[in-house]
Amino acid sequence: MTNQTELSKSTMTQTDTHDADDRSTDLERRSEIVFVIDAQDCNPNGNPKGENRPRIDPVTQQCVVTDVRLKRYLRDQLNADGHGVFVKTMGDASSRAALALDRLRDVEEINEPEDLDEIEDIHREFLNNASDVRYFGATLSFNKDPEDELHAAVKSQFEGANYTGPVQFSPARSLNAVETNEEFDTLTSVIATQEEKTTGGYGLDDNRIKYGIFPFHGLVDEHGATNTRLSFADVERLDTLCWRALKNQTISRSKLGQEPRLYIRVEYETEGYHVGDLHHGVQLDTDRSKPDAELRTVNDAYLNVSDLTKRLKDHAKHIHSVHTVGSEQLRITDGETVLGTAADFPDHLEAQTDLDVHPVDVYEEFNKTLPNNDGTA
Repeated sequence: MTNQTELSKSTMTQTDTHDADDRSTDLERRSEIVFVIDAQDCNPNGNPKGENRPRIDPVTQQCVVTDVRLKRYLRDQLNADGHGVFVKTMGDASSRAALALDRLRDVEEINEPEDLDEIEDIHREFLNNASDVRYFGATLSFNKDPEDELHAAVKSQFEGANYTGPVQFSPARSLNAVETNEEFDTLTSVIATQEEKTTGGYGLDDNRIKYGIFPFHGLVDEHGATNTRLSFADVERLDTLCWRALKNQTISRSKLGQEPRLYIRVEYETEGYHVGDLHHGVQLDTDRSKPDAELRTVNDAYLNVSDLTKRLKDHAKHIHSVHTVGSEQLRITDGETVLGTAADFPDHLEAQTDLDVHPVDVYEEFNKTLPNNDGTA
């Protein structure tokens, strides 16, 4: 296992050799991500075209959480951490211009259209202060001319700008066929009226699944990073951002009940190389887990990581390092024996391979990814 001091020195060396204004050349390696979450008694991703019910495949009964939903959590956490975020709400042309202007005003005082001309490289400044665009990209399209003169000037500066995001996730399908809440279509909240102090009913849609476990697959393209100025520090931030986003941004009534269970980022040495579909390397251990129809909590599930371990071992010559963190609640197996919990996965991976494994300490490490702690916005 990599010595923590050595890892910190290595990280600082790669980060410090690139100035914050030279972000585009900062990322040298591709990364592939597996991020396993679970959801209990909640609606992890409602479908607005289907009465906000969970997205469930009618054939397999697998529940689906889209990449858009995951990115929303990540954006909200970036914003909460003080990083500039462009995509906060959907809006028309004028509001998009206003959002872009907000990102620029983080570094410049802009009150008149002429102030925009004083910015040496407006696209660079925008990207330096729009962290979500560096990750996920954005199209700065304006479907109509803003009425505000300053917003119109912003439109002219960004007309046709298209940033393709180098960080992408695939929608996650649950490893199990989910059971939905079939007892009631609505929950009734009993409330007292002011006039007569009597109680009344307030209908609330109760669109929930009982339990599902979901593996996301992600990719960080080192070549696409040039387009959005994604840096090594930005990628390193993902190791704590994903975990904390699921902890902190799922506290609404319908979303409460989701937890991060296993995060793995494989950093590749070979240029342009990645294994692909690594999330298919984790499955439910059906011999030890309860049947799908009886799954209700994380205590009912065992995750088989044998195929994932084998894939990483087989491709070790192309891998620079593996960064991982796991939950102490989710038990993992190799198909034959129980290995412990997902928190033990780094030790298991190190014992089975010669890979350089970095166990991520989320709450020790995330501080250095905050604004002004890593030299970036």
